[in-house]
Amino acid sequence: MHSITSTRGALRLFAISVLARLPLPTFSIGLLVHARHLTGSFTAAGLVAGTYGAALGIGGPFLGRLVDRCGQTLVLTGSAAASAALVGAIALMPAGAPVPALVALAFGIGLASPPLGACLRTALPRILPDQEAVRASYTLDATVVELTWILGPPIVLALGAATSTGMALAASGAVLLVATAAFAAEPASRGWRPSGGDRGRGGSLRSPAMRTLVLVLIAVGVLFGAVEVGVAAATARLGSTSAAGPLLGLWGAGSLIGGLAAVRLGTGLRGASGLALVLAALACGHLLLVAAAGSVLAMAAVLVLGGSAIAPTYAVVYAMVDDAAPAGTETEAFAWLGTAVAIGAALGSAIAGSAADHAGPAAAFALAAAAGAVSVLLVVARSRTLSTESQPAVDVEAVLAPAQLTAPTSV
Repeated sequence: MHSITSTRGALRLFAISVLARLPLPTFSIGLLVHARHLTGSFTAAGLVAGTYGAALGIGGPFLGRLVDRCGQTLVLTGSAAASAALVGAIALMPAGAPVPALVALAFGIGLASPPLGACLRTALPRILPDQEAVRASYTLDATVVELTWILGPPIVLALGAATSTGMALAASGAVLLVATAAFAAEPASRGWRPSGGDRGRGGSLRSPAMRTLVLVLIAVGVLFGAVEVGVAAATARLGSTSAAGPLLGLWGAGSLIGGLAAVRLGTGLRGASGLALVLAALACGHLLLVAAAGSVLAMAAVLVLGGSAIAPTYAVVYAMVDDAAPAGTETEAFAWLGTAVAIGAALGSAIAGSAADHAGPAAAFALAAAAGAVSVLLVVARSRTLSTESQPAVDVEAVLAPAQLTAPTSV
């Protein structure tokens, strides 16, 4: 009975967290469109949206550390209220608003965005019955979060077209505030307490294992940023610019499919060896984009295939955090993972943009595959940091056997 109750509580927490996280991807595109409407400049709009993304990466670990010290309730409700208030302020700005004011508000919105994903992942081990259930829940989380990226931007754009860009932003802020308050009111979140470990100086990053995971996800972020630029450049060269959005949507759908397959079938991938294998699949899948860059249909097929490794990659990484993070720093550790991907995506976008300008979209896709290869090499080179007594390294041959059996079904 306790197991059933815990599972129901976890599912309810999942559902609320998805709704609460839905506004976060809408803020990026919503701020871009709204700033463009107010200033008439794509340069200014890009600066506003970029500032928001950078602040999101800065604020996550800081708020995560606060959660580890003070619990979830106060930090979640306080940060959601601050972020929603700033969203409301920027939504009310008049046409011709000064760009520095918009940038400052965007920075505040990103800095104050509540660390909902990190809080969910630290709460799950406290309410689920065993480690296998926790690992499955991490895979499910990495899967369903794709829904926020698939559904969020089209919703805010449609609402902005039907009403106004400011109204769409304000609505997103209201959803964030109400849904975060509902999440914080759940017993699993309200009753969560820090483990009380010795945090020490340096927080979660004083752990060699956490530093390895952060480096790996920076490389994965470079892959993501390079693919986004490569898709935009390839569709522009083919005269099908409007296809970029649907193609990236298929990329997210591929991740969703891969995650659902992993939840249903299970792959047994864990530890350093499991992480190296799933990263290798991620790199190889996106390497095929180099050959597919000349056709929208070919890119669509490859993006679904390559994307199918994204959610499983996140799931394996999430399952390693409990052992990798020093006691008392779990929320901060999960937040650092998001920051690592954001840093990598920014680097990947910048480098891939230059590569695409000079050598075409295939160069951007080659950069993505190279970043995936680097992530594999990092895991192999630093595998000792990822091996612990509670989570031994997995024998490669033992992992390959079940993975080979499930791979055709996953695709």
